[in-house]
Amino acid sequence: MGNKNGRNHGAAGGNGTLLEKPQAARTADGPATPVNITPLRLDKDCNYERELRRLQVELVKLQEWIRHEGLRVVVLFEGRDAAGKGGAIKRITESLNPRVCRVAALATPTEREKTQWYFQRYVAHLPAAGEMVLFDRSWYNRAGVERVMGFCTEHEYQDFMQSCPEFERMLVRSGIVLIKYWFSVSDEEQERRFQDRMHKPTKRWKLSPMDLESRKHWADYSRAKDEMFAVTDTRQVPWYVVNAEDKKAARLNVIRHLLAMIPYRDLTPEPLKLPPIGKSKYVRPPIQEQNFIPEVYK
Repeated sequence: MGNKNGRNHGAAGGNGTLLEKPQAARTADGPATPVNITPLRLDKDCNYERELRRLQVELVKLQEWIRHEGLRVVVLFEGRDAAGKGGAIKRITESLNPRVCRVAALATPTEREKTQWYFQRYVAHLPAAGEMVLFDRSWYNRAGVERVMGFCTEHEYQDFMQSCPEFERMLVRSGIVLIKYWFSVSDEEQERRFQDRMHKPTKRWKLSPMDLESRKHWADYSRAKDEMFAVTDTRQVPWYVVNAEDKKAARLNVIRHLLAMIPYRDLTPEPLKLPPIGKSKYVRPPIQEQNFIPEVYK
């Protein structure tokens, strides 16, 4: 499974061959990073499930490289409510070792945390050597929901905007690989996803009163995002915008981009040989003495 010659890997290859064609992608929040590719059409040029499996195999290779090299990787997932951040994170992590790749999704700060240095509770979740942490929302809450909904003071907001670029540069200087993604979605698509969540019991938990309130402040969130980008989209730690109108395409695009951001080598070991079970004359207790759950399905 893969190359044994230590060849560097990127996101290209397999069914993911892209055609060159200069163009500038746009998202609901404005122009995205210019790209020189002609997108592959899902279910026409490539199959979503097959391409996802291929990219997930590459993610496993990246994971082993991170562990082998002792890398420390932080990936931030920010963007509109219902833009697909959680779905992308799930597809990244579902084939990975949770001891290597973990998700940090912090709840509302406690009264004690509110008295701490703002970045303090996020610092506690930063990776050690050989780990990758995916932040499902991050310290940028201060520039987004806290700013728009009035959960922070003007002084706290301005202090964050001044401190954040230097905080991130400090992380990079310490050796952390820091990657920031912004998931962009239109108001029409967001409403469609909200309606879907409202009518499906398995998704209703995803809707909070704050999500519904955010609909009234669409323009305010757009302004907050633009002001945040103006200060924090730095050369050392740029923002990468994900066009999330199509959730499946967004998942593939962000995984592919993440793989391209960290050069890695295939460290897949040679196939293992399963040893025979070691049997002895040990006599086990009667199976009837154990408490089995009811077999409702069989």
